[in-house]
Amino acid sequence: MYDVNRNVRETEMRVSREQVLENKRTILAAASRLFRQHGFESVTVTDVMKSAGLTHGGFYGYFKSKDDLIAQALAEVMGRSEAPPGDLGSLAEQYLSAEHRDNCAAGCPLAALASEAVRQPGGARAEMTAGLKRQIERLSRVAPGPDAASKRRAAVGSWAAMVGALILARMSNDSELSDDILNETRAWLAAQAQMGPGREA
Repeated sequence: MYDVNRNVRETEMRVSREQVLENKRTILAAASRLFRQHGFESVTVTDVMKSAGLTHGGFYGYFKSKDDLIAQALAEVMGRSEAPPGDLGSLAEQYLSAEHRDNCAAGCPLAALASEAVRQPGGARAEMTAGLKRQIERLSRVAPGPDAASKRRAAVGSWAAMVGALILARMSNDSELSDDILNETRAWLAAQAQMGPGREA
């Protein structure tokens, strides 16, 4: 015999579980944006929950602590699967752009948060490290070089140059210098790619 009440309860439980997952995704997205924009220390749990459109009291139903939120937000943003770019040059054009420099909240989490992650508990550093390893592997697939070791070297060097240049460009309060850092790093990376492995300047 069909149990209407049981069916209603199961539907309500399913909706409730889905709502919990949706709320958690919303919190993680808000935290990721705010952390990249303002840093870990400047953002409070209240700030995150307000940005997510939820009450502060519900936070501990989703996360054990702010440190747990930080680690999970980093896992979410660093774990997004991305196909490797067509080549390192096209990535550099996008990554070392004025638009990316000026949009910390939606930009690269490494450039925004790497220096702060050093001072965080193990979970945050572990997530950043895992994301860094995945990015190096992705870039190694499209980096120039005659063998895997050369490709990996080019990937590590190019990525380090890009992230470092973005950090310096954002740090500078001299707009001309900031633009110069982005432009010259793009040009240097393009020159390295044209010269090929083993012929670095």
